[in-house]
Parts: sequence; structure tokens; C-alpha cells
Amino acid sequence: MERGLTGRYETTIVGSEVVRAFVPRPLPPHPPIELAGRLQQLLESAVLSLGRLDGFSTHLPDDALFICSYVRKEAVLSAQIEGTQSSLADLLLYELEEAPGVPLDDVQEVSNYVAAIHHGLRRLREDFPLSNRLVSETHRVLLSGGRGHAKTPGEFRRTQNWIGGTRPGTAVFVPPPHMVLPDCMTAFEQFLHAEDDGLPVLLRAGLAHVQFETIHPFLDGNGRLGRLLITLLLCHAGILREPLLYLSLYFKQHRSDYYALLNHVRLTGDWEEWLAFFLEGVRQTAEGAFSTGHRLARLIREDRVRVQATSGRRARSVVRVHQALAKRVLSSLSATSRDAGLSFSATSSAMDFLVTQGIAQEITGRRRNRVFVYDQCLSILNEGTEQP
Repeated sequence: MERGLTGRYETTIVGSEVVRAFVPRPLPPHPPIELAGRLQQLLESAVLSLGRLDGFSTHLPDDALFICSYVRKEAVLSAQIEGTQSSLADLLLYELEEAPGVPLDDVQEVSNYVAAIHHGLRRLREDFPLSNRLVSETHRVLLSGGRGHAKTPGEFRRTQNWIGGTRPGTAVFVPPPHMVLPDCMTAFEQFLHAEDDGLPVLLRAGLAHVQFETIHPFLDGNGRLGRLLITLLLCHAGILREPLLYLSLYFKQHRSDYYALLNHVRLTGDWEEWLAFFLEGVRQTAEGAFSTGHRLARLIREDRVRVQATSGRRARSVVRVHQALAKRVLSSLSATSRDAGLSFSATSSAMDFLVTQGIAQEITGRRRNRVFVYDQCLSILNEGTEQP
């Protein structure tokens, strides 16, 4: 349904240029979302896929493996959308402080994203409300280092920003002037908390994402935080118990459609078209996470059975090292020793056995300070993060 422009243009002066900045109307849309036909079917499919994924997470033999892995994969993908070049391996090496030669600004941004996810979820689990304050806190963590650290982390902007182009006058899109930002964000927070508008949580998440990207309340990091907000909202609402759904891969794969639909909504008010795209993304992403989780679980289970059957008297230590490597798929011997709770020599012997079995692979070629990768696990997790 086309409702017309979803806000108003406000003329401001930025430098010497006259700029038309877009101020969105508060949500929810009016007239209300037409939840019928195709959109209803997409919603039901997305909810079903999310339910399967959430149910799967409760039966994992070690949910820390999947949560840690998915958080890091999402961090890489979300940063790639913004133009960073870091890989999942770069991030894992950086976390080991074993990352010579990787793009440090890029990998710092990815590492900050991991920290921001953990911060937001921890605060929600402490019963802190999903609020502007939490959004600002999470943004502060997101921009605590890397290229964005000088752009007032955690503070709503006090100047005009823009998207695309070299200046506001040539921009693809100009968000609201900073003078009206407090009103926009107050209305946004009220929408997040609303319980009387009859909107299903998934639709609220889809609407909130567009509104946040339209307001663009910070000088930097809005895209990453806007994507993270989807997961925080779903976890806060109890739709997901663990943060296993991230849409960055879907947005990356459909980047041109994603940006076109954001602009289409603003100009036409056709929220249904955007929500259809969003719900299909939720369905595909949930099914992909479910499938990947099963593949990882099967691989790890089969490898564990194999090492138990072939490692003889070392079975106990080999299994513990294998378990530690499954949680941290790229790891040094010292880190694995800590994770497994074994001596360095026992860890080294067990890791060498995993290498002979084709499970682990040493990647440095050094005799000391060796780093090992659970190659098949990393290959599965890397799917979709490859740079073109």
C-alpha cells in the first residue's frame, strides 16, 4: 500500500548550502500495515523458521560454540557492508593477539561489534529496558576504537550528517537535522515499547530498522547498530533465547534491493513491500543458521567419536583439546591450553594427534608460537563472508 511520503522535508543551511533534510513521522504507519495474503504467509513462514532455530539452540551439546561463532560471523559481515576488508580469520587472530599484517583499523571495528553485541545482550538480561540509553551505550562500545573513535561514541550527533555524496548538497539522502533529533528518538523509543498497536514483534523489528536508519542519530556506526538492533529487539521480546539470527548476510547478498527499498519506503510509504523483503530475509537467515548449526554439530560429533576411538590412552586430553578447538576454531597452543584446562605439553601432544587425523592444521609454519585451525569448521563458518 502506498501511503505517500513518510515524513516531511525540512530546509536547513549546512555551510553555504541549502539542504533538504528528511524528518520521518513517528511509527506505526497510518493507515495500519495490511497484514493479509502474501505478507501474512511470509510472517507465518518467518515465525516458523525462527521457532525451529530457537528450539535447536536449546538442544545444542555446547551452545557456546554456535553463539560465539555466529556473533563473530555477523560482526565480519556487518562490517563488510560498511566497506571493511577483514575476514573471520583476521578477527580470530586479532583476538589471539597473533595478527601481524591484518588491517588493524578494520579488525578493531569488527572486534568492537562483537563487544557491542555482548554488551547489549548482557544489559537486556539484567532487565535493562530496550531504550535510547541502551542504544547509546551499545554505540559507545561499537565505536570505542578503530576509525570511528573520534566521532562522539554514545552521543547523538550535534551536526548534520548525510548518506552518499561528498557533502550534504550532493548526498543521496540527508537525515533529520540535529535540532529535531531528540523528538525523533523519543518517538522511536516509544514505538519500541508500544504494546497496544497489535503489531507482531517481527513487523516491529522490520519497521524499527528502517526508522533507525532514516533518523541516523549518530555520526558513525548507524548501519551496524541498526542491524544489531534487530537481534536485540527479538531477544528482548523472547522470540529468540540466544543471538543466532543476523541479517547482514542477507542484506549483503541483496545490497542494491536493500538500499532501494529503504528509499522506496520513505518516498511512497509502501511498508508492505519492505516488510515482505525483511520477512523473507528472516526466513532465509533462520533456515540457513539452522542448517549450518546442524552441519557443525554433525562434524564435531563425528570427529569427537573418531578421536575417542583412535587416541588410546590420550583420549581424555585429545577430546578436551578437540572441544576447545571447536569453541575457538583458530587458536594458539597457549590459548587452547587455557581453554582445555591442560598443561602446555599435554595440549601440544593432543593437538599434534588432531593434525595427524586431518582435523587440525597448523598455519604459521613456525616451531614456536604455533597457531592451529579447525579447518572444516572454519570453512563452514566462512560461507558468505568471502570478499569478492
